[in-house]
Amino acid sequence: MPFDAPSIPRGMQPTLARAPSSGSGYLKTAMLMAFLVALLAIGGQMYGGTGGMLLFGGIGLVFNFASYWFSDKIALMAHRAQPVTRQQLPELYGIVERLTQKAGMPMPRLFVIPSPTPNAFATGRNPSHAAVAVTDGILQVLDRRQLEGVIAHELAHVRNRDILISTIAASVAGLVSALGHAIQWGAWLGMGRSSDDDEGGGGGAVGAIVWALLAPIIAMIIQLAVSRSREYAADAGGAELIGDPMPLADALVTLERGNQVRPYDFGGPATAHLFIVNPFRGAGSAMLSLFSTHPPVEERVRRLRELRGGVRIG
Repeated sequence: MPFDAPSIPRGMQPTLARAPSSGSGYLKTAMLMAFLVALLAIGGQMYGGTGGMLLFGGIGLVFNFASYWFSDKIALMAHRAQPVTRQQLPELYGIVERLTQKAGMPMPRLFVIPSPTPNAFATGRNPSHAAVAVTDGILQVLDRRQLEGVIAHELAHVRNRDILISTIAASVAGLVSALGHAIQWGAWLGMGRSSDDDEGGGGGAVGAIVWALLAPIIAMIIQLAVSRSREYAADAGGAELIGDPMPLADALVTLERGNQVRPYDFGGPATAHLFIVNPFRGAGSAMLSLFSTHPPVEERVRRLRELRGGVRIG
């Protein structure tokens, strides 16, 4: 198989330049999440005062709990992933086992998706309940070192608990959208808070309608920005784990081309953010990339190449 290619000998592996502080990525993610929550709180207040804010906040907690607890099962079923053992895929199992030991993480469950489209994703509510799934296609097009880069990227997602972050972001964004629709229907049907109850009079009602129209769009953009931010962090974390950013950079180029040639035929856009490259989008414009779950591969490759330092000899 292609990923049987020998790895670079010890002592000749490229070293990494100092990566940007991961704290800045977490700070950006925290700010985006806080803005999402603020959007929801404002909408709840507009719809039903304090009671409305508490109501939608409670619904959000229920959605978050259900999504977080069952997201791995849902994702694996949606993509027809089948569990594999060491005996079935010893090379893949060995790569994952070695990298998890190096990272000090529990061994995740391994799955293979019966699709020729080269891709991979990680899921699970925490490192102790994680799963890594790869497609048949990725095992055919990547060599061993490139596959290590992809697996390291997915393990970085697990270690950083990005699955939890993305699940919460998607749930809150979905709740903002639902609340926006509720406010619009309430306004059309004369329900919700009346203008007499608002200190701003009619301006309060107008503000609610403006929020209902704009907030879902803003929430979606923020959710996608959170997803893209975590992809950059996982790229850097994966490169650090294997000590070389170039295998992942090369793999990303190959996977992007592979997904354009062989469109993915399982699941749907709702789980696109899980994959290492977006399986439902070809190359697009800068405007379209704003509404993508993933950063442009060209930018990810550029950042990975910037992490590469000199060559360590001996």
